[in-house]
Amino acid sequence: MSETYSDQHLRDILRATTSVAVVGVSANPVRPSYFVARYLSLKGFKVYPVNPVYDGQKLFGAPVVASLADLPVPVDMVDIFRRSDAAGEVVDEALEALPDLKTIWMQIGVTHPEAAAKARARGVTVVQDRCPKIEYQRLFGELRMGGFNTGIISSKL
Repeated sequence: MSETYSDQHLRDILRATTSVAVVGVSANPVRPSYFVARYLSLKGFKVYPVNPVYDGQKLFGAPVVASLADLPVPVDMVDIFRRSDAAGEVVDEALEALPDLKTIWMQIGVTHPEAAAKARARGVTVVQDRCPKIEYQRLFGELRMGGFNTGIISSKL
């Protein structure tokens, strides 16, 4: 992965985002897609779970929908928990179904340069191979509480 993102860029995305569609979410609480979506919902993001396997069930206070086209409202961000080879299809669907989408976020290990270029050409911000939960914790001080050196200076003399 050759893309780099400044801390300020990621912080700006997370501050501007209020709603997230999590594509590929699982109802299994030990799966990363579950605990990332749950974490985001606990931090005040409105989370919309997307997975045809769980269509009609409820997760994080919202009904699971089968596709992005089935979302009841527009969202600011689409967080992709699918393999890289499926990410292009998800991005295409997001661009079609969500004309006001601000951000496509591909999870750790997920990259698709062609889909990213297509989204950026439409004015959508793209983050690849990163996790919004980890970045939120790192950038907003939660990892420091656990003793991790985040490289972020949080107090000044």
